[in-house]
Amino acid sequence: MSGLELSVVMPTFNRIDTLRHVLPTLLNQSLPADAYEIIIADSGSSDGTAEYVSSLVSSGGPTVRYLPGEYTGRASARNAGILASSANVVMFTDADILASRTLLERHAARHRVPGGRRVAVVGCELQVVSLEDYRRQRDEIAARKPLHPATRRRLSWLYFLTGNASVRRDDLVRAGSFDEQFTGYGHEDLELGYRLQKSGVELLYEPEALNFHWHPVAFGEQVRRMELAGVSTVRFYCKHQDMAVKAYLGMTPVSMGLHSLLRALPPLRAALERSGASVDAPRKNSWPYIARQIAYQYHYVSGIKRALREGLPASP
Repeated sequence: MSGLELSVVMPTFNRIDTLRHVLPTLLNQSLPADAYEIIIADSGSSDGTAEYVSSLVSSGGPTVRYLPGEYTGRASARNAGILASSANVVMFTDADILASRTLLERHAARHRVPGGRRVAVVGCELQVVSLEDYRRQRDEIAARKPLHPATRRRLSWLYFLTGNASVRRDDLVRAGSFDEQFTGYGHEDLELGYRLQKSGVELLYEPEALNFHWHPVAFGEQVRRMELAGVSTVRFYCKHQDMAVKAYLGMTPVSMGLHSLLRALPPLRAALERSGASVDAPRKNSWPYIARQIAYQYHYVSGIKRALREGLPASP
């Protein structure tokens, strides 16, 4: 496997519904099939994932490797993928993210840098609410709403999102890979990005490395995630004690004060949550959308305050 340019690492757990659409997009890449491998790190799925992955193995396509294990979360599953990888560059994606045809080619090209520069590459991850929306955004550039302008060249650790990111394996190992203490939801990728950047790795943005995140989350589930992300924020800050972490991740006196105000006004808080939960996909800048964002922020800071009050607990 010495000719491999990329090892694509994907953690999964009972996501056969999306994998049936996602994996074919990774198998149909413009990068030659012998230049990459796909490693599926499965945390004990019981939905037929193992059988489906084994059915994809063929002599004419890229190598697909199935890596089951008793992983404690996405961090440990990705670390297992890093250890098992054969290429010099590891790319991370997820089981609910559909790849554009040139995704891997663009990542591989950005790692062919002269002069021994140490770089990580973050691509453009677009949010889609359905397969129909995915096809529309795939085919119509005007329908896309990227987070960053195409002119952006570098990013901070705050945008090191491992649904679409690649790093040299040596740099990952040198930085300590993912911190497996992040076993709940959120920030295991940002925290690794923080360490990579502090170690001298440049985070480059590649707007043409496109993929499409297909995972609409119901309001109640996202509320739970935001509270867990708040706990992860405290873990992140306790580990690094950097005021920039507090500022960037919203662990500030202003956010704490606004949270206390909302907590003291239960009727207002209940009205915000009712409005935020009233439609599946509220139009941006509409009142339900704004109410939803305020409610999410309230629960996020609730997680921060709980972690601070109780001491740093093990993530659930």
